[in-house]
Amino acid sequence: MSRYLIRRILRGLLTIFISVSLTFFIVRAMPSDPVSLMVSPQMTPEAQQAMIEAYGLDQPLLVQYGKFLVQLFQGNLGTSFSKHIPVTEYLLQRLPWTLMLLGAVIVLVLGIGIPVGVFAARHRGKWGDRVVSVMVTLGISVFIPFISFLLLYLFAFRFKVMPTGGAYTPPKGEGLSYVLDVAKHLVLPTVALAVTNLANAVMYTRNGMIDVLHEDYIRTAYSKGNNEKQVILHHALKNAMIPTVTVIGLQIGVMVGGAVVTETVFSWPGVGRLIYDAVNALDYPVLQGAFLLLAVAVVVMNLITDLVVAWLDPRIKLGGK
Repeated sequence: MSRYLIRRILRGLLTIFISVSLTFFIVRAMPSDPVSLMVSPQMTPEAQQAMIEAYGLDQPLLVQYGKFLVQLFQGNLGTSFSKHIPVTEYLLQRLPWTLMLLGAVIVLVLGIGIPVGVFAARHRGKWGDRVVSVMVTLGISVFIPFISFLLLYLFAFRFKVMPTGGAYTPPKGEGLSYVLDVAKHLVLPTVALAVTNLANAVMYTRNGMIDVLHEDYIRTAYSKGNNEKQVILHHALKNAMIPTVTVIGLQIGVMVGGAVVTETVFSWPGVGRLIYDAVNALDYPVLQGAFLLLAVAVVVMNLITDLVVAWLDPRIKLGGK
């Protein structure tokens, strides 16, 4: 177990290092450069050169990369070109909003996806299962930008029952009214980001439950006098959850990528919207810090997924042969 964790942690650190290094070189391969956005025509050539030198953009690419790694290992993510504040501070301002959004998505996916998947498996081949299968197919096929704009048009512009964007309605309130206001603004981006992941959760739970219900130990549980509810909750569900948990863990990266689109469409002030703004501003330090943060999140969630799967099925020996 401990050797498995050490190997996974080392592999995760290598993944993070490669991701951050690729980000460093890819953002600098863009056809434009931040110098043209930062300098002003009113600035003297000396002032322009001083600004370029202050950010180290006059140095060779490999020298910039070396300094970036040194700062990274010191815990320094640099200073934002556009906001002129430390990148760490900038990310910490936005991170709670993205965690709130992703947390709401995961709760929605687990809270609805698992019960609906169990329902479909119990009614396999009947009208309820057919309806669920159609909805799952639609959910998997839909694109996040499409569902985002559709929800925004219908509920914010057409029927005007939801806010058009942002995290709260200015001026910022206090207490319960503020919490309810944020919750209302959270609804549409959560639904938009959850649709595809919810469909996957339903599909894998349904298929996993169907497979498990044909196992010998399930028939044994019935023969001992357990009713259907007891069999499903105490015998079948735990094993049927293994593929569902696995796919949700793997979908974390997809959720993170989808958050960039969703937060941009709904003006949600999270890390995804920050990435969009940083790309427009060619803000290298912010992009590097944001992708470092997201890479760490994905690696940690994949490790947690492996541990949960091992807990669900003790037959899985972590690190075993």
